[in-house]
Amino acid sequence: MEEVLAEIERNHVLDSIQEGKRVDERNFTDFREVEIETDFVGKAEGSARVKLGKTEVVVGVKFEPGEPFEDKPNDGVLITNAELNSMASPEFEPGPPGPEATEISRVVDRGIREADAIDLESLCIEEGEKVWMAFVDIHIIDHVGNLIDVSSIGAIAALMTAELPYEKYELDPNSTELNIQTIPVSITAQKIGGEIIYDPNHLEEEIGTTRVTVITNSNQNVVGMQKGISGDWKQDEILEVVDQSIKKGQQLREKIKENV
Repeated sequence: MEEVLAEIERNHVLDSIQEGKRVDERNFTDFREVEIETDFVGKAEGSARVKLGKTEVVVGVKFEPGEPFEDKPNDGVLITNAELNSMASPEFEPGPPGPEATEISRVVDRGIREADAIDLESLCIEEGEKVWMAFVDIHIIDHVGNLIDVSSIGAIAALMTAELPYEKYELDPNSTELNIQTIPVSITAQKIGGEIIYDPNHLEEEIGTTRVTVITNSNQNVVGMQKGISGDWKQDEILEVVDQSIKKGQQLREKIKENV
């Protein structure tokens, strides 16, 4: 019975989109309401709770001194991890990270790196010997669609509030402020029934035929892309998504700055 009801619901979503509307009454390019709360986790060096509609994530940032990579002896280390809590969705199961968690981690990490959001050289403590290792941990609290974009917002918001814990590790004090050079924002589009929609909710994700995420920086330059789900995009469709990603990215960027 549940499967029958789910199929009816999915068909209703598809029929609505083919009629030029979405079941939650948004336009195809509209994002759900964004709520950002920073300094949410007291024991973290930086943190944020972000809601995108009813989708919710909590991101914590921790720093530990460690050894740099041999090929980058003066650069700090960035490690991003996403955890899909089984309480957030019946689709998530306990255990090692699956493909969805891995994709979220990689896309968020890539956005931060490719945008040069963090000046990694500023995380050097002792040249060639000791650097700060930044751990960005994304916890999915409630999954109602578009985990990549909400996680991206949460990660950069948490990093923008983070402070380096020199005193905690009894290190010679330097600037505790994390040098954030730009604000990367990801925008995800999905094709359904030949139409392109943005910020897909969970039901829309289930019936989508292909997906693409575009990451832009504060200069509105594209710094990364990620294609998900099998399916084709035409050149003019990708250009349309890029254009919308620049516009939507700037809007979300302003929202982040207002709340950090």
